[in-house]
Amino acid sequence: MEGAARRLTTATVSVVPFALALTAVLVLLAVFQLALVLGAPLGRFAWGGQHRLLPPRLRVGSAVSIVVYAFIAAIAWDRVGLIDIFGGAFSEVAMWVVVGYFALGILMNAVSRSVPERAVMVPVSIVLTGLSLLIALGYGELALAA
Repeated sequence: MEGAARRLTTATVSVVPFALALTAVLVLLAVFQLALVLGAPLGRFAWGGQHRLLPPRLRVGSAVSIVVYAFIAAIAWDRVGLIDIFGGAFSEVAMWVVVGYFALGILMNAVSRSVPERAVMVPVSIVLTGLSLLIALGYGELALAA
């Protein structure tokens, strides 16, 4: 009876959907960054919001961000077992670095002088931090108390 009681009080949730959701948000951010690189007048939502059209140095930063997002997605996918390119030890540690990176993003976006950047990017950073934390906590499966 103890086993049955345990099954009734614990639900097992796959961590894979969190990695897929994280990737979806990162793809949206990559599209946004690409738009900035190509000269879209969306600079008030990024890089401190001081430029409607980003200057060349910030466009380079946006291009680098796209590469960083792809690397983060690869770490998350490796961590949950969708791919196997880094190895468990690397992806485990790297995922915690990602959590810290996104948590720092909350702070950096919260202190932005740009109201539009704060309004959009703080919630996005919170979502990214939460998803990456869930991925970092569980490899393959995450047990949740029911």
